[in-house]
Amino acid sequence: MKPEEIKPDTELCTILGFNAQTGNCRRYFNRCLKTNEINATAIALNIKDEHFHYTMENLAQSRVTRMMLEHEFCENVVGYCDELDACAEAKKFVDFVEVNDGKIIGYCLDDAIDEYIENPAFIDERIRLAMKMMLLSNRWYNAKIDMDLIPTMI
Repeated sequence: MKPEEIKPDTELCTILGFNAQTGNCRRYFNRCLKTNEINATAIALNIKDEHFHYTMENLAQSRVTRMMLEHEFCENVVGYCDELDACAEAKKFVDFVEVNDGKIIGYCLDDAIDEYIENPAFIDERIRLAMKMMLLSNRWYNAKIDMDLIPTMI
């Protein structure tokens, strides 16, 4: 989605990373939304290590309620979460956070992805990332889960 296409009714979420604007998370996520004709987009927040603490310390008081994380912050964010789902707790790794009633809740999608995989030998990191973005777009915007779309997303 181009900036001029964002309208008042466009739903927004955030992606946090060193290169969130040009990273694959944003590209795969937005492609999934576009394929499903959903009027939503991920707004990139490019930050450096030195800005991570400030960003996370202020997240619960901000207007951001949904944030996905590029890989460089997935482990560091655990310490800023008030709650973690079982997968995030076990793996000490968070793919995305949601802010509910001033609490930051961290989630990991690895277990959910494993339910879709029949043969792990055929799954690389790009496919796993595309699957994460598909599951996340389904969770937040009810996008269709269709694993056949993954090659076009990548």
